[in-house]
Amino acid sequence: MIAFKTEINSTSIQIKKIITSIGICRFLYNQYVNQNLGLLKQNQRYITATQFDKYVNHQLSKEFPWIKECGSKARKKALVNAEKAFKRFFKKISGKPRFKKKHEQSVKLYFPKNNPLDLEIKRHCIKFPTLGWVRLKEKGYIPTQGTVLSCTIEHKANRFYVSVLFSSALEKRKLKQLKQKDFTKGMGIDLGIKEFAITSNGPRFLNINKTFGIKSVEKRLKRAQRALSRKLEFKKKRGEQTATKNGRNIEKNVLRVQKLNQRLAQMRDAYRSWVVSVIAKTKPTFITVEKLNISGIRKNRHLAKAISDQGFYDFKNKLLNMCRKIGIELREVGFFYPSSKICSSCGIKKATLFLSDRVFQCEHCGIRIDRDQNAAINLMRASEYVILT
Repeated sequence: MIAFKTEINSTSIQIKKIITSIGICRFLYNQYVNQNLGLLKQNQRYITATQFDKYVNHQLSKEFPWIKECGSKARKKALVNAEKAFKRFFKKISGKPRFKKKHEQSVKLYFPKNNPLDLEIKRHCIKFPTLGWVRLKEKGYIPTQGTVLSCTIEHKANRFYVSVLFSSALEKRKLKQLKQKDFTKGMGIDLGIKEFAITSNGPRFLNINKTFGIKSVEKRLKRAQRALSRKLEFKKKRGEQTATKNGRNIEKNVLRVQKLNQRLAQMRDAYRSWVVSVIAKTKPTFITVEKLNISGIRKNRHLAKAISDQGFYDFKNKLLNMCRKIGIELREVGFFYPSSKICSSCGIKKATLFLSDRVFQCEHCGIRIDRDQNAAINLMRASEYVILT
């Protein structure tokens, strides 16, 4: 499957409908989480999404009639996502589900294709079941041919995006499969904080979070957040309730913070995509990366922000997708593989290596090499690994 995401240019009526539907989905998500958290405290079995959907249709919709303003499939999808969060919690993959907040804008509006006339796509517009025809800002990006499965609408920083999911990639969109003669030798990639990625073949990718562009946007974001916090504190001092509607200045400040957060996320995402494309152009036979315990590393308060800003999980997903498309084998070594402690020249393992030691010096053969470059070479030569598919 492949998805294409682009921005839409909705009318004022369509915008009102989208925002209302997203609010209803967020309300039902929170209702489901609240219900199951109560059952969890009583050591009772949680309610499934199907059972709670029946409760919504027969009882909750009578108490809140505006629930029916949102499509039934979108409401059911919000409950399915909430149930998935509880399943991940029970499997100890993630933490306890939390309530969705309005300012986080993490809830999306889901539209499946149930009828042949649903989700029709033209060069400049797309037809939704309840919204009708909606214009696209980027014309010709979404293919007009192919089997459409579903789509979602996302609201971010006063802008609306649609992501259309196709059952298979079109031939003109597929990347060319490489032949065996096109491949070069393998590659090991060591991810870090000082530099984003270091490869065994030589290319080193800098940490974009240390560049002037990112730092200037972060500085603007800090000022905007400080101004918003100051406005909210004065609002509390005046005795106003936080649940009441915010003033126009506060809404403008909230939008300013959202835009800056979105700009930072897009800059980092574009950089990770560029790194993956540069690595793919070298055409390695295989790529070896190490499995990182990100949740464990983030417990260190000195490194938590730096690790989160790097986006290693997203980078690995992008790398995996690229390897699948062009036929490169992606390998992953375990948590405790000592890639930094092994000498890439003689293979002797060093007893102790501190994080402050940026140069690896072997006591046996006397070689001096950059610590991250040494780790990347060891990853390329690793014999125990798991092939990611």
